Amino acid sequence: MSASSIDNFLGSGDTLARLQAHAGRLLRLQQQLGELLPDYLADACRVANLKGEDLVIHVESAGLAVKLRQAVPSLLADFARAGVILRDIKVKVAVGEYRPAPPPPPHRHVSDSTRSGLDHLAASLPADSPLAMALKRFVKRAG
Repeated sequence: MSASSIDNFLGSGDTLARLQAHAGRLLRLQQQLGELLPDYLADACRVANLKGEDLVIHVESAGLAVKLRQAVPSLLADFARAGVILRDIKVKVAVGEYRPAPPPPPHRHVSDSTRSGLDHLAASLPADSPLAMALKRFVKRAG
């Protein structure tokens, strides 16, 4: 595939360069945001977009969004001190992908004689043996 057909496929090189520069700015803003916020809040916030001079941040929960909205004036000042001029910071709650709870592990029945035999085998092995510890866990869970 020639260079011109790649440009036609992906759009003009200028458009791609602008997109790459925008992505780089978002990554730098994410890093700066992480440095400005306390750890518990920084871990839950993601820079979503920069529209002109408005920064959009996605937060994992509504409670943390409230805390971040309260911190917007000081964040604007902190970003300005770092050389990033922003007019506003918009905070949005980003709902995570729904994942149903995994099904509980199946309960496997082990007969009393088997449980007794495994317990006896575990007792006959050295106490620090990984096999003995695994057998004891198995007998405990199966009981």
